[in-house]
Amino acid sequence: MGTTLEMLASARVAARVAAVSAVRTKASLAGLTKRDLEGKRVLVRADLNVPQDKKTFKVKDDTRIRESLPTIKFLREAGAKIILCSHMGRPKGVTESLRLNPVAERLNALGVPVTKVDDCIGPDVEAAIAKMKNGEIVLLENLRFHGAEEKNDVEFARKLANGADVYVNDAFGAAHRAHASTSGVAPFVQRRVAGFLMAKEIEFLQGAVENPKRPFVAVIGGAKVSTKIPVLESLLGKCDKLLIGGGMMFTFLAAQGLSVGKSLVERDFVPAAAKILEKAQAKRVPIVLPVDVVSAESIEAPASSAVTSAVSAMQPNLMGLDIGPKSIALFERELASAKTVIWNGPMGVFEVKHLAAGTFAMARAISGLKGAVTIVGGGDSVAAVQETKLQDKFSHVSTGGGASLEMLEGQVLPGVACLDD
Repeated sequence: MGTTLEMLASARVAARVAAVSAVRTKASLAGLTKRDLEGKRVLVRADLNVPQDKKTFKVKDDTRIRESLPTIKFLREAGAKIILCSHMGRPKGVTESLRLNPVAERLNALGVPVTKVDDCIGPDVEAAIAKMKNGEIVLLENLRFHGAEEKNDVEFARKLANGADVYVNDAFGAAHRAHASTSGVAPFVQRRVAGFLMAKEIEFLQGAVENPKRPFVAVIGGAKVSTKIPVLESLLGKCDKLLIGGGMMFTFLAAQGLSVGKSLVERDFVPAAAKILEKAQAKRVPIVLPVDVVSAESIEAPASSAVTSAVSAMQPNLMGLDIGPKSIALFERELASAKTVIWNGPMGVFEVKHLAAGTFAMARAISGLKGAVTIVGGGDSVAAVQETKLQDKFSHVSTGGGASLEMLEGQVLPGVACLDD
């Protein structure tokens, strides 16, 4: 009999495998004309949850703001009255350091003039919206200052909709959350469409998995296998080959009976990893694991103390922290003929310079494939791609962490399901 954790994981997998697998076309902003939008109130849920300087609260990385600009500019040019909303961080009530004032400043600096209000519902917000002229933008305050946002409270959603004629969801990174702003507002708005960024995410993530150019190779990394079991189960039925690296590889190596020293192993999920290996063999889908590893006593240990060894010869006092050079070469060969590649999760602790070789090698190998659809998703792997400055070489860099994984699992995301077909 499996452990409680295993049974929970199996139940989660079963629920997600039962999710809708067919690609459903969702209405997008591209299908609306100036006649549909001019003079109309358009509620735009964007993902403006950007990193801030801890002292000045200034925006450190405006990538998410820039990614929202095509949708915002399209609506401005169409003469819509744009009500822009987003969350920032995880506040407990009103938190001064998490106000959206720095976002408003950055939008203004990027040539997108906005009027910022200090709440997202209430009479002051209603008054500001009532004064709007065509093409103007009102930026609402951090949605999560109200606990009702994350509770998907119906009354809060109704107030947030505030008589909007059109709802545009462009926040893919929050689309897996059933919150008031991501799905709860939908019943209170007549037209509900995906913004340009959301539509692109759906096209690449859902489309590539359901109808990929083959061979289709998935590269999955990251620290824990427990968070990736559903996506691994789903991909086994869709991809031609699965490459596994990162900390999660040690749970798979342990499932094969190898001794992995002090490496991260989720003991409760070793049986689950073994079952995935068995299923892959039955489906004739190769799972390629690293053959060598870079190890050290700790992440903080100096580069000079790092040891490279075969995975079958790891020292008992060391922990594996990156895939080794032979594994890099192996993975590069396995990727060479791929026509669709999805990459989620780093190969090692890439934040440490001497433990980044595996992750950066994957970024170069995948981005360099000719004639292939290449998709990277997940916060850490996207950060690695940005560090190598190769983001423009990928077909698509997903803005969603959890949302990307859930879509790859075959789930229907609340923020997508609520949009018009």
